[in-house]
Amino acid sequence: KQARQVVIDCMKNIHPVYHVKRLMIQKELAKDPKLANEDWSRFLPKFAKKNVQRRKPAKVTNKEKKAYTPFPPAQTPRKVDIQLETGEYFATEEQRRTKQVAEKKAQSWQTSKDKRKQRELESETVPVNKKRRGGSNNSSKQNNDPSSSATQINVESLKAKINASSSSAKKKSSSKMSDFVQ
Repeated sequence: KQARQVVIDCMKNIHPVYHVKRLMIQKELAKDPKLANEDWSRFLPKFAKKNVQRRKPAKVTNKEKKAYTPFPPAQTPRKVDIQLETGEYFATEEQRRTKQVAEKKAQSWQTSKDKRKQRELESETVPVNKKRRGGSNNSSKQNNDPSSSATQINVESLKAKINASSSSAKKKSSSKMSDFVQ
């Protein structure tokens, strides 16, 4: 009778270990003469049913249906296929290395060019003068210094000399090898 109940509950999705545990406790209680006439319900385990809801898979609602095509998509080319198209497959290892070196040089040249441009832009911007301790004394000295106007004159005279020398160099179009070699 008890085995029948275990099997029926097993069909009702109740694990048989619960019944086995209950039967073992009842067997031990039957041996004790003091508890023979008492209610055993306080000693027997009470397994409450737990309704654990399982997670439902998330439904994708915004998925657009694509038009049905009986043909599969085009196969993506392999690395070897790409090399065959570019002709790199037939190149020797040395040629591949030289090509990689040339690409690296071109890339480094481009980055250095960009950095040079960046430096030029930074140098064109006028730096903000920071106040020093006793800044009023220094600024008055700079404004009254006659050497600063002299440097302006020297720069302009130098420009004039350079322009004159370049025009005279244009007149001397016949140049000798000894002019260039020391």
